[in-house]
Amino acid sequence: MDSNGLETSSAPTATTFDVVIVGAGIVGLATAYALLQGPHPPRVAIMEKEQQVATHQSGRNSGVVHSGIYYRPGSLKATMAVEGAAALVQFCRQHGIELDVCGKLIVAHDEREVARLDALAERGPQNQIRVERLGPQGIRDLEPHAVGVAGLHVPSTGIVDFAAVSRALAQRCTDKGAQLFLGCRVITLDERPDSVDIETVNGHFRARCLVNCAGLYADLLARALLGRHPAVRILPFRGEFHALRPERAFLVRHLIYPVPDPDLPFLGVHASRGIDGRVRVGPNAVLAFGRESYSWSKWNLRESLHTVEFPGSWRLARKYWRTGVTEINGSLRRSALAHAVQHLLPEVRTEDLVPERAGVRAQAVDRNGRLLDDFLLHETPRAVHVLNAPSPAATASLPIGAEIARRVATHLD
Repeated sequence: MDSNGLETSSAPTATTFDVVIVGAGIVGLATAYALLQGPHPPRVAIMEKEQQVATHQSGRNSGVVHSGIYYRPGSLKATMAVEGAAALVQFCRQHGIELDVCGKLIVAHDEREVARLDALAERGPQNQIRVERLGPQGIRDLEPHAVGVAGLHVPSTGIVDFAAVSRALAQRCTDKGAQLFLGCRVITLDERPDSVDIETVNGHFRARCLVNCAGLYADLLARALLGRHPAVRILPFRGEFHALRPERAFLVRHLIYPVPDPDLPFLGVHASRGIDGRVRVGPNAVLAFGRESYSWSKWNLRESLHTVEFPGSWRLARKYWRTGVTEINGSLRRSALAHAVQHLLPEVRTEDLVPERAGVRAQAVDRNGRLLDDFLLHETPRAVHVLNAPSPAATASLPIGAEIARRVATHLD
């Protein structure tokens, strides 16, 4: 049993499973949850190299339950975010997890951003999302300390602790017979015609089907089976948050976002009140010197070289180097972060911001330096690989898990 009371296994009661899931983040756990729902569930093992679930992306994020308004209509992100938000609300209510559907305000700072705001207003109904267009007074009515020339209210956006959701999913899975192996790092993989052999620090396993939900390491795990790199490479982007000092938290009631850049929708400093009541400001996005490099002082030379050798990294840098400089400036200078959020909240001062822990986003990039915008699943004869699952993957985790489970079923037939 781990520190959160989850029933875990130190050694397998059986070395052979129908399905082995590598990665106990929210997507891997949602996949196990979906697999175990039927009357005759498969034998499932979940492997996690850390000592608890949701250690990385699933536990180091803004906690926002996204509405799906940003995403291209018809894309997996759009459809799964909308479906996932509804499913997540239901799951949290069913299992007593605190979730607040508080709504989000998107603010156009100046007239140049109004056209992009209007495009989002049109996209809302296309994605089956209710939106309300606001003028300056409407902005002040929702968020008295925010300013802008126009705004968009998205009532269906919410906040939750995704680590708590992950723990609840893990509990439901172990209750239904799944075995959870923590501190179980994969060493080697060997795909055979009828199974995958998995060598770990906990011993040898065999799976009729392997599910790769390794997050920041998903492309490396895929390479272990393919014998070559997949078509995309995961680049780690660190996102650093600050919190408003408690006495200044009154400046934000719910969630306040800028109008996103359509080419880089994950950028843009926003202010959001978490389920714990703290108001967080951020994030930036800087290329990290390692897949778990949560600060400038933490480097991994091997992983950095892995990024540098990839042609897509250089092509991405050439295309967005100015944006990169801006993000690095915001990382190194708190005053630059304060300046960025002042476009939304003019009363925020540099001294109001207190550093919080950072997260690292796993972003798939192709050889041409193109950031993959949608979720990406890749299949080999005995495996399903999740090669791109950035935000809103936590929001969409339940339908993503159901889709992976559907694909796994075809490998078990």
